[in-house]
Amino acid sequence: MAVSYPKDLIRKLVERKLPWENLKQMMSQTKDVDRFEKYIEVLQELTGWKEKIVLPISEHLMIVAKNGRYIIRALCGYEFGDYKKNWKLRSLIYVRSTVEEIREIYPDPTRPEPEWCEIREYICPKCGTMLDVESLPPGYPILNEFQPDIETLYIKWLKKPLPR
Repeated sequence: MAVSYPKDLIRKLVERKLPWENLKQMMSQTKDVDRFEKYIEVLQELTGWKEKIVLPISEHLMIVAKNGRYIIRALCGYEFGDYKKNWKLRSLIYVRSTVEEIREIYPDPTRPEPEWCEIREYICPKCGTMLDVESLPPGYPILNEFQPDIETLYIKWLKKPLPR
């Protein structure tokens, strides 16, 4: 049977203040059944938003219920718009496409060739946090890697009503 960790321990996990021994134990065991709810509660308290967090999609991005619809919001509060649209299109995009730019992160001889690869960094327009990085062929479309089915998650898996 899975252990149910107290919310204060989940808060330490989110804040990266959990000692390695506790973290290792949590990773080694079956996830507790109420972890998602506690995680959302902790995030909600840390952000201070009145709008309900529906689903975290990364460390800095959340799907939030606002005015009867779901939007993507960064921790700083910047709103990227409808969760079904690619949030990356509303971010700042820095493209590393020259040898010099790529060499800043990949030293020789491990760096990719700029003719074959460009590195795209997606940055929050409000706070400047790097939200994602892609390495793709030049000209390749911007990826939308995650399209959650919120209705199925809440109704079928969590057996809860949809957050509004």
